[in-house]
Amino acid sequence: MEEGHESERWMGYMDWRNRPALRSQHGGMLAASFVLAVEILENLAYLANASNLVLYLANLMHFSLSRSANTVTNFMGTAFLLALLGGFLSDAFLTTFHVYLIGAVIEFLGLVILTVQAHSHSLKPPACDAVALQEVPCEQVSGGKAATLFAGLYLVALGVGGIKGSLPAHGAEQFNENTPQGRRQRSTFFNYYVFCLACGALVAVTLVVWIEDNKGWQWGFGISTATILLSIPLFLAGASTYRNKIPKGSPLTTIAKVLIAAICSAGPSTAIMSMETSPSNPTNSKEEKGEASMQPSQTMTNSLTILNRAVTSKPIWQGLQCSIEQVEEVKIVIRILPIFASTIMLNCCLAQLSTFSVQQAATMNTKVGSLKVPPASLPVFPVVFIMILAPIYDHIIIPFARRVTKTEMGISHLQRIGVGLLLSIIAMAVAAQVEIKRKQVATESGLIDSPNPLPISFFWIALQYLFLGSADLFTLAGLLEFFFSQAPASVRSLATSLSFASLAMGYYLSSVLVSTVNNVTGSRPWLSGANLNYYHLERFYWLMCVLSALNFIHFLLWAMRYKYRTAGHD
Repeated sequence: MEEGHESERWMGYMDWRNRPALRSQHGGMLAASFVLAVEILENLAYLANASNLVLYLANLMHFSLSRSANTVTNFMGTAFLLALLGGFLSDAFLTTFHVYLIGAVIEFLGLVILTVQAHSHSLKPPACDAVALQEVPCEQVSGGKAATLFAGLYLVALGVGGIKGSLPAHGAEQFNENTPQGRRQRSTFFNYYVFCLACGALVAVTLVVWIEDNKGWQWGFGISTATILLSIPLFLAGASTYRNKIPKGSPLTTIAKVLIAAICSAGPSTAIMSMETSPSNPTNSKEEKGEASMQPSQTMTNSLTILNRAVTSKPIWQGLQCSIEQVEEVKIVIRILPIFASTIMLNCCLAQLSTFSVQQAATMNTKVGSLKVPPASLPVFPVVFIMILAPIYDHIIIPFARRVTKTEMGISHLQRIGVGLLLSIIAMAVAAQVEIKRKQVATESGLIDSPNPLPISFFWIALQYLFLGSADLFTLAGLLEFFFSQAPASVRSLATSLSFASLAMGYYLSSVLVSTVNNVTGSRPWLSGANLNYYHLERFYWLMCVLSALNFIHFLLWAMRYKYRTAGHD
């Protein structure tokens, strides 16, 4: 390319053919639009089964209710945790473009296995007519059949991890963050990314779940398989418009080097002295020496000063020599970790949407007129609310907030996250009250030991879904943009994937809490048994409410001390 066209290049980016990306041809909202469309299909394929999986495991694989819940949370937790792997590969060795394609193919293979198992009677445990109240349980899936089930599930988890770790960052990288317009477009992208998540989820928890319950699980898995396969050519259709960030090697190596250099430095301020007197860098001028020795104190920040030793002290090994830029980037990564930790409890609450809440709804009257709504379709309430609120937030609330606050963001990322955490506290309190009412109806109606639906509408469960759905909108969009905008350019995919790693930690924490509560509550555990009506689920929800309140206080302590970094440069 001629030098006259140098200003047309996106520095640090290439197109899908590994040629320099051009400002006139690559990036922008058109490129990001392909990402948004792909996200609808990808989330449809994933949630179509994850939202209903607890019933599939209980009814067809004959897991107990608690084991079904824990299996689902472990599966979903693993999928989201593997987003860190997808983000790492995107930053270090491959582009987000390639990581998405690899993840989509792996998820496709996992769904093929699950579809075949759901279709084949020989790959499932024998059918069982036993109802939940019988003392002799049905035969659980085991052996090679269990291996097939978990192979399919965790191939899907691996594929989902690659996609979640690459796709949001891929879309956000299409915007020039060095201009106010580019930053506003990026903020809009993240809001509509959550909107598209909801669009895919809407089809998943309505149409696909209905097909699974009425036509068979093989059809549900088959639809997911076809959908993820369709997303691949759709993603490739936008290939000519994408700008892809050039990988710069493992960010974890830099982080480890700075930490080791800071801890294991040989002595104070000798690194600068050695640079001054090195034969390859002679500095005979006193003015140059003084300038060099003053550089660290002029450019390094005062926070986490122990890391400054990685620059100001002599390393025990020359390979540990760090630059000021590397130290400051590691400081940024460390400062965002407490915010990440503060969102884990919220996602523990969200885990209940696909476990106990579905089981609660399964005991209630799910008819709307003559239509019987599958319990796993309950997430339609928060999904629809997100689809309504996301455009209102982006086109009405944010512009109004910008005029009032006279700031570019209007509402800061941490303020959005804080609102989500507060809503999660309210959601758990509402969930506890609804469960108290559900059990009261079960007792008064004399159906506490009956498998028949209780005379109480499942719309009561929708209340906790609405609060948790609102919390998810505020927190997830805020987290994605917070991590992407605050992280150094070299670790943005990995940092963005922390949003999904927080989901993973929340699902794992849910499993740990369920097991811990059952162990602590002794001979009559709160969350164990064949009949949900004898559970003390309301006590568990109150526990979640208290833990969420304590977590909110923890978040406030870190959020009030956090200082935003300035926008980077493209």
